[in-house]
Amino acid sequence: MTYRGHIQNGVVVFDGGAPLPDGTIVNVEPVSANQTSAKREGSSLVERLKGVVGSIDDLPADFAAQHDHYIHGVPRR
Repeated sequence: MTYRGHIQNGVVVFDGGAPLPDGTIVNVEPVSANQTSAKREGSSLVERLKGVVGSIDDLPADFAAQHDHYIHGVPRR
């Protein structure tokens, strides 16, 4: 589980609080403002991959159903 927060007077303050008991050991990883705004703007997988979706236009018509055959050489189903 990941909790978001910010530093206030040198102390980590969780946004909306966090149901963690006193003494819980946590890891804190600083995140740049660019990273947080990018996640908010394109949080879904489709939004993050929109730059590559549809970029290959010469795949076989049955590629979605037979991708294991084309990628790994598995016999067709």
